[in-house]
Amino acid sequence: MKSKSIKGHSTAEIKTALTNCLSDGFKPTLAIVFLSIAQDHKAIIQLLDDKQISVFGVTTNGEFIDENTEKESVAILLLDMKRKHFNIYLEEYPKKNYREIAQNIASKAINDFQKPAFLIAASHLETDAEQLLFGISDITGNDVNVFGAMAGDDYTFSDQFVFTNGKESKVGTVVLVLDEDKINIKGVATCGWKAVGTVRTVTKSEGNHVYTVDNIPVLDITTKYGGLENVTPENENLLLEIAANFPLQLQREKGDPVMRPGLVVDWSDRSFLCSGTVPQGSKVRFSLPPDFDVMEKVIKGVQSLKDTEMPEADALVVFSCAGRILSLGPLMNQEIEGVKNVWNVPMIGMFSNGELARATGGNLEMHNLTTCCVVLKEK
Repeated sequence: MKSKSIKGHSTAEIKTALTNCLSDGFKPTLAIVFLSIAQDHKAIIQLLDDKQISVFGVTTNGEFIDENTEKESVAILLLDMKRKHFNIYLEEYPKKNYREIAQNIASKAINDFQKPAFLIAASHLETDAEQLLFGISDITGNDVNVFGAMAGDDYTFSDQFVFTNGKESKVGTVVLVLDEDKINIKGVATCGWKAVGTVRTVTKSEGNHVYTVDNIPVLDITTKYGGLENVTPENENLLLEIAANFPLQLQREKGDPVMRPGLVVDWSDRSFLCSGTVPQGSKVRFSLPPDFDVMEKVIKGVQSLKDTEMPEADALVVFSCAGRILSLGPLMNQEIEGVKNVWNVPMIGMFSNGELARATGGNLEMHNLTTCCVVLKEK
């Protein structure tokens, strides 16, 4: 399978890059598109549609095809995968029936392929993305490979989109289903954020809505721990500060903790809506802002994936949390360069509002402040 990456800051630049990309006879069938909400996604889709290229698309908080990260741009990974080896579905969940919607998609996937694997992206900040994962595994079994991310919106915490040819949604999921008997897919999710302080108890929560920790409104205990100031609805930077520097770490009996930052504040009771489930009674700790060794941990994790499971690859897809670049700044480029150099194949990446992958310990879970690297290889 041949692949190529292109990028640009306008529809015109993408049109030129696409023309150049196809000039040697390359005939891609599939495009993975990561773009800013500032871009005209409908025009980009039309460019690809005119070339009969199927689109798996999602809006982001930043994009890259190499170690140089971009803002308000378009990044596209083009692949000449055989059409009979993939399908794309886009479904909405205005009733918040996430698990049911994912079950429906997985049921179609099982009809498509004996052994399906999934790339998934979802929009809307209130989405409980873990329910999407559970819905897929309900139908396919727990060993299924699923990787993906929550859409971004250039840190505005407003509207995010997922899209494909002829369809888009602010409250939905786009799913690329792959025939794993024909396309080898492997991935690794690595965080590196260190916990600090005592273990605390979630005393009231429903799904991904956390009300109190140690019987204190979760916003108040976060404010106290983090020494936050100007904790008001008018503070446009508050959610970024909480998500990037003071997320909750959900403790688990087996495997690494998973991150659960607050993405939406309910000011009526000072509660959080997180990107993934936080069960009532579960144990949490707060986090320290990251040290430089978190980048080394990601690169080592990716190198281990190559050494043990995926010695060769045709393409690389990276879902990295927006909080990582907020915390690491220009150093983030070093992490991306290190990841790219492991296989040195065409790559595409985005900064997301949450990452979806199999965690340490084997469970499909929602992550934050995590880098999820996915490699594809035609068998």
